Amino acid sequence: MLLEGLRYGPLPRHLLDLTLPPMPLPDTPLVVFIHGGGWEMGDRGQYAFVARRLAALGMAVAVPDYRLWPAARWPDFVEDAARAVAWLRATPDMPRGPLFVMGHSAGGFIAAALALDPRWLASAGLPGGRGALAGGILLAAPISWQPTDEPVVSIFANAPGGRIEAAPDPTTLAGAPPMLLLHGEADTIVGALHSRELAAALRANGRPVRLRLYDGVGHIGIMTGFVPGAGLVGLTTAPVVAEVRDFVAAPG
Repeated sequence: MLLEGLRYGPLPRHLLDLTLPPMPLPDTPLVVFIHGGGWEMGDRGQYAFVARRLAALGMAVAVPDYRLWPAARWPDFVEDAARAVAWLRATPDMPRGPLFVMGHSAGGFIAAALALDPRWLASAGLPGGRGALAGGILLAAPISWQPTDEPVVSIFANAPGGRIEAAPDPTTLAGAPPMLLLHGEADTIVGALHSRELAAALRANGRPVRLRLYDGVGHIGIMTGFVPGAGLVGLTTAPVVAEVRDFVAAPG
């Protein structure tokens, strides 16, 4: 079942789609998938294929829109995603099971910020803040990066030092939820070093983390695993769906 265009806030981009599994239960997990697009493009409808694939495995999947450049810049898109997560938990009849944030590329940064930096979900009014998260799932996510190209330089001009930093205060990692980090070794847009370094930092803080790196898989290729039959037509795929399924079932 698809519930389209649910409004989680007052602005035009404050909409989300919610895809429910065939037989939702009270403890059905809720995955909030945040799309990529360099913080300047993309919309929820383009990622319905991810929601359908995960819903077929028994998950409820919300895909929110959020404000994009040039109308928005950091931290607008992080605040929008936090608002969407808080709205889903505050609204009656929404799924009540374990809550996960998930994202690819720029959306992976946003999901990482929600999971690693406690201020965002707390400011959005989510009871328990990021402590309400059962886990975070990041696909090819930039974690720590000094942008040098436009428009990303301008998008992050308001951030401390103009940097992309999902966890600007490393001490906050000690309270992070379990994390699943998926990255292609052939990714030339967001190098796998981002996931490697985050995994090492989480482990150093005693946090549970699963790191999966895939040979020959690039930045977009990590998403083709969500497309049924992609491997049959010659696309490079990775077992990302199975990894997400297993993590959601047992994130600790």
